Amino acid sequence: MAVFLLNNSLKVEVFVDKADAEFEDDICVRITEDCAEDEKIFYGGETNLYLTREQAQEIIKEFQKAISGPDAIPFSSSKEKPS
Repeated sequence: MAVFLLNNSLKVEVFVDKADAEFEDDICVRITEDCAEDEKIFYGGETNLYLTREQAQEIIKEFQKAISGPDAIPFSSSKEKPS
């Protein structure tokens, strides 16, 4: 199943990549763009980001905080890196 964003020009799929089952980071977030070249966010038409289960869980937690309401997660416009 896919999630479509930005007027359906961005398709996001999340799945376990069976071809990478031997690796710890076998969860694939595939982002596919279907728009004019000058409107693209990514350089390629398709971008794959591989995550471990632990990294996927951390992302899920952050999404859950964000959808819980404005008081659940502090607003930040900075690009913080973990220490």
